Amino acid sequence: MAYSSLEACLNDLEKHGHLLRIKEAVDPNLEMAAIHLRIYAEQGPALLFENVKGSRFRAASNLFGSLERSKFLFRDTLKDVQHIIHLKNNPAEAIKRPFAHIGAAKAALHALPLKNPLRKPVVYEEISISDLPQIKHWQMDGGAFVTLPQVYSEDVDHPGIMQANLGMYRIQLSGNDYVPDKEIGLHYQLHRGIGVHQTKARLRNQPLKVSCFVGGPPAHTLAAVMPLPEGISEMTFAGLLGGRRFRYTYIDGFCVSTDADFVITGTVYPEETKPEGPFGDHLGYYSLTHPFPVMRVHKVFARKDAIWPFTVVGRPPQEDTSFGALIHEISGSALKVEIPGLKEVNAVDAAGVHPLLLAIGSERYTPYAPTLQPAELLTIANHVLGTGQLSLAKFLFITAAQQNESVNTHDIAAYFHFVLSRIDWKRDVHFYTKTTIDTLDYSGTGLNTGSKVVFAAYGDPVRELGSDVPSVIQNTPAVKDARSIIPGVIAVSTGSFISYNDAAHQINNMASKWDKERGTLHNIALIVVCDDAAFTSATLNNFLWVSFTRCNPSHDIYGVGAFTEHKHWGCHGPLIIDARIKPHHAPALVVDPEVEKRIDRLWQPGGSVYEWYKKHKR
Repeated sequence: MAYSSLEACLNDLEKHGHLLRIKEAVDPNLEMAAIHLRIYAEQGPALLFENVKGSRFRAASNLFGSLERSKFLFRDTLKDVQHIIHLKNNPAEAIKRPFAHIGAAKAALHALPLKNPLRKPVVYEEISISDLPQIKHWQMDGGAFVTLPQVYSEDVDHPGIMQANLGMYRIQLSGNDYVPDKEIGLHYQLHRGIGVHQTKARLRNQPLKVSCFVGGPPAHTLAAVMPLPEGISEMTFAGLLGGRRFRYTYIDGFCVSTDADFVITGTVYPEETKPEGPFGDHLGYYSLTHPFPVMRVHKVFARKDAIWPFTVVGRPPQEDTSFGALIHEISGSALKVEIPGLKEVNAVDAAGVHPLLLAIGSERYTPYAPTLQPAELLTIANHVLGTGQLSLAKFLFITAAQQNESVNTHDIAAYFHFVLSRIDWKRDVHFYTKTTIDTLDYSGTGLNTGSKVVFAAYGDPVRELGSDVPSVIQNTPAVKDARSIIPGVIAVSTGSFISYNDAAHQINNMASKWDKERGTLHNIALIVVCDDAAFTSATLNNFLWVSFTRCNPSHDIYGVGAFTEHKHWGCHGPLIIDARIKPHHAPALVVDPEVEKRIDRLWQPGGSVYEWYKKHKR
């Protein structure tokens, strides 16, 4: 559907049974987020909040709450977009069969942005920041945030929309030291498109003009999170996916998306920062307060009867899980072209996406070697960790199948079984130390600072994985509980520790004890030391979340029979991951039981959710 507005999209969803109206007056302070989270967990529809306390504007959420609904929104354009991406990856196809691709050429006509359209709905009225729905998502959040922004900036050396950047960087509307209605906070990593633009503006000692579009056709929202190569305008992709050219104009020198529901314009001045955060984030923890750029607000526009879209992020899966699935659906084939030898990669959602990658590549370098071992896989791993947002990963598992073998990265339990039965910890562990990690990840040594590790496995199985907890582990005095998670993986919870050094001393003592009976551990590949073995072993997702979000590889990986040889680290027995929460880690997100009680009214007879819930969940 070529939606011209967010309201047109919501009307279409309602017509097809994908929308639920929340008619009660709802508090944007925690209640709206709690309703969204519960509806998402119940695999419910998109939501339209018709009565937001403190604001005259309506709000919408959960538009992209499932892959099926996301694909429904773009049902008329998705195949053409996939086709065009395929042609970009395989241009010879278009040359060989030009008439077979006329449809794709017609669809591409929507990619060219349309400047100065006659209709400019978004400039219907000028408002203030405080007029917007002030949605606070988690108890410790520093204020209200925009969670589905489209943040627009231009390259000062190459101005204009075709080399502009549209990104989804969170925006703090209130709280902390921001001057109400005059300042808002921008949180982004400097390697992102807007960070490149800010660096160039700083070198010229001039402010960067920034526009924040909120709402509009759903293709605009998705375009802001698409991992497009630097220099390719997200606005062209928005037009292509939306089946409608991206319409824009300039007001006071700021670019304005005329189909948006809201536009905030302002400037970012060199070296001007203020504390931003905390904010409950997609890893399932709070990102804490740090200095980030301040945007001095110039003007705020709204269309008539504008609707404020939002989402809630937290421990996966959440609505942004569907974003990732849809992006993979659209552009999954492109990565294999960009990285030769790569067959597939899965940024594991349950582990917060960025911390953990599972990959399958080719292994063609050593077909006649007496011992099959990773070689080409390491070349591919280096390429993966140097590509876009994949570079934020801390853990990369990579393998390749031999003849008559099969493995895929989306059957995660089977993938781990394949890799852990083959990996040789003496040879196959490769660290990258003192490097960058995700800004939102607090397991490292500082903000955006930590380490990475590649586990590359190839060849014949070297162990048969077992599910029993060996007695040497059960009988270790420091071990309070030990449980099997999946074959070859054990969760161990221990006593408390005082400091990071104390934690390391405790792990090394256990590893030394286990090394004396290493032979009894031959069926175990990995030991996860954690705060709660029962919780960690309860589900596969718990194992993934605990193990890979709470660990800094260079500091928190140990081994039974560990050694260093010519600067290469390895171990003779099982690998050990210390996934306990350390003193410097950020707190995990927890729901507020009082807020949960307050929103129960919507699920009771007469409440907006009651009839839907009775029909679909009972």
